[in-house]
Amino acid sequence: MKIEIWFDFICPFCNLGMTKFEKALNDFEHKDEVEISYRSFQLKMASDDTKGKHINQIIAERYNISYEQAKQNNDNVIRAASAAGLNYNFDILIINSTEFAHKLAIFAKQSGKDRELIKRLSKGHFEEGLDIGNEADLTNIAKEIGLDNNNFQKQLLDGSLDKQIKNDEFTANQLGISSIPFFVIDDKYGISGAREPEDFLNALRQAYNESTK
Repeated sequence: MKIEIWFDFICPFCNLGMTKFEKALNDFEHKDEVEISYRSFQLKMASDDTKGKHINQIIAERYNISYEQAKQNNDNVIRAASAAGLNYNFDILIINSTEFAHKLAIFAKQSGKDRELIKRLSKGHFEEGLDIGNEADLTNIAKEIGLDNNNFQKQLLDGSLDKQIKNDEFTANQLGISSIPFFVIDDKYGISGAREPEDFLNALRQAYNESTK
């Protein structure tokens, strides 16, 4: 089975959704037959206007709601994350461009370390105050998990990583993906949002049963 997951590093629902999906996958009887690809979908929330602002203010301005409503919505996200074993701390979030992080994830896939990198950067962003756009910090984390920085720099320069990001954006547009996380199973079934593990598990079983008929 092939599963593609569109996500962004600054999307709290993406990290939550992928965590719940992994719980479902652990209970899936055919998990050894599953191949997962992570696809970039940049929300592009960072700008000169967002620098130094609390995430509640950024959300309020982006979606034209009150600060109090934004805070309430974010508090709900924090509680949902906590229930899934994640310790979100929105008071230390740094909103920045995620383009470099996505390039690192694409590169990490070549050595089978993309999920490890994504989990490390997501934890850093949502729980530790990591600046997701700080290239030096992200490069150091990549080195810590064993990625070859020289090879990465070569691919940065030759444009291959940019090409893959553009391809992800094009494919998302072709599929009509407008919100993330978005899970595509075997190019047939789409699941949007941070669903419960039971929902993911049912979708996996249904897709598998139909593929083996």
